[in-house]
Amino acid sequence: MRTLIWILLILALAIGGSLLAGNNTGYVLIVRPPYRFELSLNLLIILVVLAFASLHLILRFINYARDLPANVLAYRENRRIRKGHAALLESLHAMSQGRYQLAQKAAAKALELGEDPSLTTLLAARAAHKLKHKGQRDYYLAEAERLAPDATVARLLLTAELMLDDRMYSQTLDVLQQIEKLEPRFVPAMNLELKAQLRLNNWEQVLVLLQQIEKHGGMESWQAREIRHQAHQHLFERHSRDLNALTAYWKKVPEDDRLNGRIASAAADAFIALNAGNQAQEVLEMSLTKQWNSELAGKLGDCISTSPQKQLQQAEHWLLSHEEDAPLLLSLGKMCMRLNLWGKAQSYLEASISMASSAEAHLTLARLFDNRNESEDANRHYRMSLELCREQNG
Repeated sequence: MRTLIWILLILALAIGGSLLAGNNTGYVLIVRPPYRFELSLNLLIILVVLAFASLHLILRFINYARDLPANVLAYRENRRIRKGHAALLESLHAMSQGRYQLAQKAAAKALELGEDPSLTTLLAARAAHKLKHKGQRDYYLAEAERLAPDATVARLLLTAELMLDDRMYSQTLDVLQQIEKLEPRFVPAMNLELKAQLRLNNWEQVLVLLQQIEKHGGMESWQAREIRHQAHQHLFERHSRDLNALTAYWKKVPEDDRLNGRIASAAADAFIALNAGNQAQEVLEMSLTKQWNSELAGKLGDCISTSPQKQLQQAEHWLLSHEEDAPLLLSLGKMCMRLNLWGKAQSYLEASISMASSAEAHLTLARLFDNRNESEDANRHYRMSLELCREQNG
């Protein structure tokens, strides 16, 4: 529509101009003795327009010729930038697709074309690392240090990540210390340090890092909880030969963690291994009061308490609410055996087996019959215990 309007407008101007020129009978007389020139007014107008257009074109050509070198340089620079950007995008796409050789090649090309060195060198280094080309990886990391000093944190972070992948844990921590000096409490660096400390089994440092990472919102709560529980379990094992050290560490464990079933179970096992039945019982009862756990209830019978009667009363109180809990019944049987309540112990153990037959329950009942010199029953339960052990072990 717009084209049609322009065509009609040009035609109207052309018709109007021709009509005006046809009715224009004027002329122009130029006299310079001894010469005399006479021109029609229409011809003069045409000559003036042509002269103006020619002069305009000549000036534009001169200006274009003067700016030609700069324009050529600008064109080449724009083409270089476009090619560099295209190479960088190609490298990123290849890296995301796992095509590491193409990613390294494209990143190297982008670097040659002058694309951002802080990005291209690190991208090429990561691709070379994936290809197990450590020499090229180190070269690009060195280029990143030389060409992009303002990207030091990014370079050190990648270096730490690649070292961690190569299981160079001590060197990883050294690099992360440099990041800490430049940018304290940097969450990505703390996450890498956490992984390194986990590999090195530095569980005390793991707990410290977890607290800092959670404070800065750098990890999901469930994930931090799992790692914290793992750290506590390993530390209980580490202190399982020293009662004083184990007791001191247990007191430092936060209350919320103490009530967790997994942590309470690990702590109780450590105390039981050190024949600290009272402490083990206290750990288990604290967690069971908060939330019932059959596994923990089954460990009560292994806690040799200095107040066995009181221990039995507490367990029987729990039995009122958990009548069909097989591990609790097993624990009650063990407690009664320690108090020489053989008949009561037998009834608890048989009840436990009726709820859920287990190798430990049969073994405990066999020992009870042994103590009562009932060899036939004892041998029967020993065999049943052995058969269940074989089934559990495949």
